[in-house]
Amino acid sequence: MKPIEITAETLEEHLEYDRRTAEAVDQGIQAETLYFWEWPSLAVVLGAGGKEEIDVHSQTCHSEGVPILRRKSGGGTVLLGAGCLVFTLILRYERHPSLRDVNASYRWILGRISRCLSVFAPVQMAGICDLITGGKKFSGNAQHRKRNALLHHGTILYQFPLELMARYLNTPERQPEYRQGRPHFEFVTNFPASKVELMQTILQEFSELFVTGESIHLGQGSS
Repeated sequence: MKPIEITAETLEEHLEYDRRTAEAVDQGIQAETLYFWEWPSLAVVLGAGGKEEIDVHSQTCHSEGVPILRRKSGGGTVLLGAGCLVFTLILRYERHPSLRDVNASYRWILGRISRCLSVFAPVQMAGICDLITGGKKFSGNAQHRKRNALLHHGTILYQFPLELMARYLNTPERQPEYRQGRPHFEFVTNFPASKVELMQTILQEFSELFVTGESIHLGQGSS
């Protein structure tokens, strides 16, 4: 099976595509789906409840042309860019009983992802919605929950310039206990797998969704 990889002219298009697709799955007019995308330049994306004045070095972002956007899912603020793979998984609650509960759904989804990625390096869940290897975080996750379905966002660092995080992001006010006060550079790590390996391995894990297809380019007039 071939993973679906989404490309777009703007980051806003990516986030809008997520929103529209989640609506369609929730309403039963589109099948559950798993797709991947990666934004090629630096950008900050706030979670639904994130606050720019708390989470972001706004002046640096604005002076250096790093856009600041907001997504529908919750969770923390992230710095995207080349070397950070994003996966979007949209599932209906009827697929598995665990999906109806927030914490149980994270355990069900991330349990599967951690098992499949363990072929590359030891992986564990940490906090509520993080994946770690060697005690360091490489994947943060968030959800947007609707009446009949959930949208699950995940980021996976694999070749990301980790030293840039502290330049654009503040240390979050709320931290998981396992972080132990570590600054960004000491807390995060790149996962030792390629982009292609990550996409193929995660797709295979969720193969019962029968998700496969050609790359999709979002642009003017796309639906």
